[in-house]
Amino acid sequence: MNRTIYIAAFTQSKFGKLFDMGIPEIIHRAATQACAEIGVEPDVVDVATIGATCNLTLNQQGLLSGLVAMVPGLASKPIETVENACATGGQAVLSVAHKLMLGYGDVGLAIGYEKMRADDGKMDGAKVGEVLGHYSHPDEREGKTYVFPHLFAEVMDVYMKTHGVTERDFAAVSSQEYANAQHNPYAQMRGIEVSQEEAAQAEGRNRYIVEGLPLKTYDCSQISDGYAGMILATASGLESLGVARADCVELAGFGQATDPLLKQGRDVLRPAGALRAMGTAYEMAGVSPVDVNVAEVHDCFTVMGAIGAEVIGKARFGEGAQFWVDGKAAPQGECGINTSGGLIGKGHPIGATGIAMIGWSAWQLLGKVPTELQVANPRFAATFNIGGPICASVCTVLKRAGE
Repeated sequence: MNRTIYIAAFTQSKFGKLFDMGIPEIIHRAATQACAEIGVEPDVVDVATIGATCNLTLNQQGLLSGLVAMVPGLASKPIETVENACATGGQAVLSVAHKLMLGYGDVGLAIGYEKMRADDGKMDGAKVGEVLGHYSHPDEREGKTYVFPHLFAEVMDVYMKTHGVTERDFAAVSSQEYANAQHNPYAQMRGIEVSQEEAAQAEGRNRYIVEGLPLKTYDCSQISDGYAGMILATASGLESLGVARADCVELAGFGQATDPLLKQGRDVLRPAGALRAMGTAYEMAGVSPVDVNVAEVHDCFTVMGAIGAEVIGKARFGEGAQFWVDGKAAPQGECGINTSGGLIGKGHPIGATGIAMIGWSAWQLLGKVPTELQVANPRFAATFNIGGPICASVCTVLKRAGE
């Protein structure tokens, strides 16, 4: 059954710290606030999916679908929980889209969240590093204090040596994203400005993470709390919600693919699964990279800002970093990439990230982001959400409904 899927509503918390907000309240807020965006009650939802990654290890909470069912109006409905590492949020959106396309309902709800900090807002960096390390292959954890920064420091090193890129080039990614975050009211790093020179120099807070490798503090995404919720609907669903198609964005194309978890032995500079998922999304949408001028890519580390520009097709192989250096990824550039601030500036509450990437891109297409970040004449948007060491990939292409 081929049914067009629309994004009818999107909501998110400010990323950063949720303090003593408990998991049931986080989930309740994500669901009810998404519905409130279009003035409906949760009982209009036919199906739902929720995603998180640290719910067991950091929050000691399982069976998240049961917490969704506690939201008034959602009991006894088809609800599931998904986990796909840092691609969990994107996977939740695809799960809902699949159900709607199969005719299981006409209105769906996708929720993603993460509570990674203590109730006082502080973080246990060593504990978080250990927990996130579970999403790597056991053979690649030994000897690594912070597993994922170490793995991506290796990717960064390979990218630099292969393409002749410098640490200052990667600093263009983080400095642009910190600049974007200053205008995004939901961004964790709003109020903290970082120049390209500061991001390039290893001094003060900006220290090397792994001895002998180029990754520094400002190359890294944030440890964040946060939630996001999204209402998706078929054409019939929009009618029942009382939402006009002109006020929506169409999920025009999407793709998902997974590579082996072990990084060793794979060409991570040309991630096969990511390229396949993005290609599938473009093919489904009937467009090509040249049509896209809005994007959100998974910059867990600056090297992924560069590789992400290549995966979505805005830069040729090896030229992703230069795309940022040349200002082409700025909001007024060739393609506004991570105008939200990305994972580095906006924050990275893992389960919420993929939903927030798609939601922010929808806001861009609808002209709903702050003026300083708004891409002029937005046409099509692409998103690229990954999990693990460039292992799981969820990609989407969005367009204004009816165009």
